[in-house]
Amino acid sequence: MSTRTLKLGAILLGSGGPGQHNAWLHPDVDPKSSVDVRWYIARAKEAEAAKFDLVFIVDSQFITPDSPNHYLSRLEPLTLLSAIAVHTSNIGLVGTLTTSYNEPFNLARRLYSLDHISGGRAGWNVVTSGDAGTAGNYSRDEHFDYPTRYGRALESVEVARGLWDSYEDGAFPRDTETGVFFDPSRQHTLDHKGEYFSVVGPLNLERSPQGQPVIFQAGDSDEGRDLGASIGDAIFTHAQTLEQAQAFRTNLRDRAARKGRNPEEVLIVPGIFPIIADTDEEARAKEQAIHGAKSFERALAELGRPFGWHDFSQYDLDASFPDVASLGERSFRTQADAITRNARANNLTLRQVVDHQLSAHRSPFVGSPLTVANEIQRWFEGGGFDGISISVNAPSEFARFTEQVLPILRERGVVRSEYESSTLRGNLGLPIPENRHTVAREHAAEPTTAEPALAS
Repeated sequence: MSTRTLKLGAILLGSGGPGQHNAWLHPDVDPKSSVDVRWYIARAKEAEAAKFDLVFIVDSQFITPDSPNHYLSRLEPLTLLSAIAVHTSNIGLVGTLTTSYNEPFNLARRLYSLDHISGGRAGWNVVTSGDAGTAGNYSRDEHFDYPTRYGRALESVEVARGLWDSYEDGAFPRDTETGVFFDPSRQHTLDHKGEYFSVVGPLNLERSPQGQPVIFQAGDSDEGRDLGASIGDAIFTHAQTLEQAQAFRTNLRDRAARKGRNPEEVLIVPGIFPIIADTDEEARAKEQAIHGAKSFERALAELGRPFGWHDFSQYDLDASFPDVASLGERSFRTQADAITRNARANNLTLRQVVDHQLSAHRSPFVGSPLTVANEIQRWFEGGGFDGISISVNAPSEFARFTEQVLPILRERGVVRSEYESSTLRGNLGLPIPENRHTVAREHAAEPTTAEPALAS
């Protein structure tokens, strides 16, 4: 792409994700939206009409009665995205799949199938599964520790990328005149033997229009940032201030550069929750109503998730925050550590920690359409992010963003007006990865410089 433009993602959260306790009560939200494929297709088509780059389906495979509403009953990502694919033409289709409880051959095949079904629009959000209880659904007594989780993740992606290179371009002539269907010289086994996986290959699926699915990753631990810098084309994150966003983007790109990657090819795409009304005052009142309606009891229960779904209701709310940091060791450790550090540093009670969690994630993007557009542009041009992901519950609230905020950003050249490609890589401005076997073939065919003849 000739000019840098803001990338746009839509996170389809139906009846409400973490902290969205009452999203399902909005008059414009279908309470069954999280399991209604028609709802997802409609939202994806709206996002595509607004020229969004992608829709994103989050996932996890362990729940408790206190899990967010959307998590309690929702569709499996790749099945859902395959349905969306046949009703859309340009928008990217990104789904979460865990490397902790999947084999890389199966992951590679399912993702590449979606890439073919969609004509090159698939993306993989690589996760290591933070919910420790997932182990019990996969015949394990204990969740993997951090080094194992991230070691498996890195090797899984390496194996998948190797499998996606199983066929070079031109492997299937399908020439009816000559009777040649297949060129076996362009098929390659992988023969991988690593620390966690042994995969022979080849993958039984030819090269896709974008070469390989786009790799997304999210994780704020040191291990997570290192994984993102190693394999991520785009990084999902969150930030409360422009300064935090700038620091994260700089850190990830510096890590990527140290690994020999082009840092310009690592996009930072935080999730944001814009609250939009006709005036700034009305938007702030709307924000207060949203946060005021949140349930303290639900927030207390959700606080347990990063600590392995520990039950905090057993403690005195007005006593000091309990010493439970170790419970996050095999769960969402970074989040658990951050909560614990804040409680210790400020001598907070459990009640105050819950109140802080209820208010800590207030959106920086609150106001009239002009105010929200100005703030998004300020963060974008200030190096806070390369794109944004908008949570979508109520279609009418999403329409406020697409119909009132985006036109301002388009007029200013921050957001492009039309799709520039039919593939996700093309629209994100990412290069198509070269097939490793083609590169090797071309390198082998290059003439070598002859040694000069010795004088007699």
